[in-house]
Amino acid sequence: MSRRLGKQTVALAGGPGVLGWASVAGRKEHDGPYGDKFDRVIADEMDGQDSFEAAERHMLESAVRLCLLKTGKKTEDVQLFLSGDLLNQIISAGFAARALGIPFYGLYGACSTMSESLSLGGMLADGGFADLIVCATCSHFCTAERQYRAPLELGNQRTPTQQWTVTGAGAVLLGAGAAAARAKAALTHATCGRVLDLGVTDANNMGAAMAPAAADTLAAHFHDTDRSFEDYDLVVTGDLGRHGRDLLIELLKEKGVFVREEKLFDCGCEIFSARQDTHAGGSGCGCSASMLCAHLLPEVCAGHLQRILFMATGALLSPTSSMQGESIPGVAHAVAIEHRQGEENA
Repeated sequence: MSRRLGKQTVALAGGPGVLGWASVAGRKEHDGPYGDKFDRVIADEMDGQDSFEAAERHMLESAVRLCLLKTGKKTEDVQLFLSGDLLNQIISAGFAARALGIPFYGLYGACSTMSESLSLGGMLADGGFADLIVCATCSHFCTAERQYRAPLELGNQRTPTQQWTVTGAGAVLLGAGAAAARAKAALTHATCGRVLDLGVTDANNMGAAMAPAAADTLAAHFHDTDRSFEDYDLVVTGDLGRHGRDLLIELLKEKGVFVREEKLFDCGCEIFSARQDTHAGGSGCGCSASMLCAHLLPEVCAGHLQRILFMATGALLSPTSSMQGESIPGVAHAVAIEHRQGEENA
């Protein structure tokens, strides 16, 4: 029996369970509104390593290990590790996988990687292809800035539309079967996004590049599932930032989607406070991943949120494409996460 709903959405009939999660964050992120919720805060930008890139890899690895420790699992218990990041050839994820020794599928969805990994992990668990799957991603301010924009040493002035790449990581353990039945949260739907490009070329305005894809995916999800904002406690976007969030609202209204702005939660807008002067807010793979694992999943599992739609957004540019004058394609993937009572309390 087909589990497809419309063109872009699948129903996860088995309800893959969210068994555990862990978040890692930098000092700046710790100083934001959700700082006390992160499982681990690194002491400095190097995290005891020899380079920013090694620090990013170490954050991802530690998020996975902490997630497994919290759930009483070992790396050898896990069948699949789905992960990616922003660095060339996803080296943070690849090198973390080398250390972890878990069978690895490397993913690249830019800042949409957390929802991409959860979508694919949910389908693999629901299809019976794996019982335990780790979905994870990370980013680091220092590595992203010098790869995509300019060396930090230049001290370039930041534009008003520019966002601050989050130094952070998040890891989620998904399970199937009896373990899923005991979980307090489950994945129920996944919507695969299309790559859209409206011609934005400014690498300092990621929100404008990603907002069209976010609007397209959200409209597709609502159409395929016959749902709306009314069916969710929160519709969570990854890292559109303040300008991207405003543009998303405009684009949804143009599509005829009734928007409940109070239910639209953008991780990029929320992770930093106004006093931290990050301009348009946060960005990076670690933005939505760390917020999901530090704040959103605990709220769902506690029953404070009954159903959320988690939709991380990604800008699919590279330094090479920017130097060649290419515009910036965007993509967004969405996964519905619901509170479940769990067998022990049923």
